[in-house]
Amino acid sequence: MASCGEATVRLLEQYGVTTVFGIPGAHTIELYRGLAGSTIRHVSTRHEQGAGFMAHGYARVTGTPGVCFVISGPGVTSVTTPMGQAYSESVPMLVISGAGCTSSIGMGYGTLHELGHQREATAQVAAFSHTLLCPEQLPEVIAAAYANFRCERPRPVHIEIPFDVAAQPVDFEPIVWHTPSRPAPQAGAIAEAARLLASARSPVIIFGGGATHAADSARELVELLDAPAVLTTNGKGILPRGHRLSLGSNLQFEPVRLLLEEADVVLAVGTEFGETDTQLIGTRMRFSGRLIRVDIDARQLSRAQCSSLSIVSDSAEALAALVAALKAQPACRSPVRRTGTETVRAVREKVRAYWRAGIPAYQRLFDLISSTLPDAVVVGDSAQHAYEADHLFEANEPRSYMTASTGYGTLGFALPAAMGAKIGAPHRPVVCLIGDAGMQFTLPELATAVQERIPIVVLIWMNAGYEEIRFLLREQGIPPERFDIDSPDFVMCARGFGCEAAVAQDSRDLELLLADATQLERPLVVELSEEALLE
Repeated sequence: MASCGEATVRLLEQYGVTTVFGIPGAHTIELYRGLAGSTIRHVSTRHEQGAGFMAHGYARVTGTPGVCFVISGPGVTSVTTPMGQAYSESVPMLVISGAGCTSSIGMGYGTLHELGHQREATAQVAAFSHTLLCPEQLPEVIAAAYANFRCERPRPVHIEIPFDVAAQPVDFEPIVWHTPSRPAPQAGAIAEAARLLASARSPVIIFGGGATHAADSARELVELLDAPAVLTTNGKGILPRGHRLSLGSNLQFEPVRLLLEEADVVLAVGTEFGETDTQLIGTRMRFSGRLIRVDIDARQLSRAQCSSLSIVSDSAEALAALVAALKAQPACRSPVRRTGTETVRAVREKVRAYWRAGIPAYQRLFDLISSTLPDAVVVGDSAQHAYEADHLFEANEPRSYMTASTGYGTLGFALPAAMGAKIGAPHRPVVCLIGDAGMQFTLPELATAVQERIPIVVLIWMNAGYEEIRFLLREQGIPPERFDIDSPDFVMCARGFGCEAAVAQDSRDLELLLADATQLERPLVVELSEEALLE
């Protein structure tokens, strides 16, 4: 007879889980007994943060939940940082942790890994957290997690299994519960949205990360309307690189915001108008025309921006219905309206005037990535080249770009997230953009990458510390030198872990390194600088 821990793994297999990231511990022994006899791949990370970020990267490229197993106490508190990043980015993540025996929870007995109430520790970064009190609850709780991932705004779910419950025998066969359908829009709301868009003189569309899985309908919609479209950072790839109606991820620049302010109708799909996308600190975007919002989260529709029409729906369902409604009615576009292509070309030209110094080096970097590795997944940290990638890099398809610089903004995210992305999309090259300071947060995960044969490319931006913070300190008259850090020789460190490693002397050197990386079966770590890219 299987234990509850073994049954948990068996049930995850039935839900299609193929990979689990984690670190075994005394309170998760039964989960690992289950893994030992399963088809699920376990990736043994060097830290629970690494496990969480790998699950994040895996979820972003696959569109399916990333799963991690962590120990109780320090394992739970360590994984809350990745959970916070996933929560802010609406990424589905299932975190299953151990716990002490049921009778000791919250009692303060001084047991191993004791943390009074772990659910309280994860409450702010999870859709919900649940303590499994008996094996019979298992199918119901896992079903609730997958219902959240599919039918609500997807966010991390934490399930803790006390040590004694995990060891209890299960005398039933855990089964997958039926998952509800995604919420669809009301017909009347779609008809009104179609009427407003069809009669608009200057419509503009915003696609956020919540529309990533609706790319086909999104593209059909903008072409049907001949309307310019802005992509948020998490919406990259919804329109492919070079699309004539794409304004790129330039929401933070004044010419794009002015276009949106002057539009008579704006359709915003799957976006929260986050500060990290708009760069508006303490203020909000302005709209003089009608704002139509589509979001799976009804609460989000009452935040940040007041809309003329709010549609609670899965974005793919709403956009498909909107396309059908527009096709069913006669076009009534104003004959004096500029084409979307002309508008996009003019606005993009104006945006260039707002680019900051150093753009040629960054643009050369992203051009090299796009030309050498055209189907690459790019994963950015909170680092200079990643900040510029947020608007300069244009993905060719959805699920090709993720970054820590939106939302929670965690340093060290990019290295393990890139590893998770590579496991989720093994046939695509994966490039990690990280700074020399951020690299030191999760550097040991290079050992995981070598052991698991995860051939990612890690481009370390060498500027001797926290350059963006230095800039802010100088602005405030604070001497940054007192807070600088030293960086190790990353080439030597990487080789010590078993990676390939090099210093890019110039852009041609980098191009050759990127081209050769596709033949490697282990990570390539490259030290990179602005000066080298200008050579």
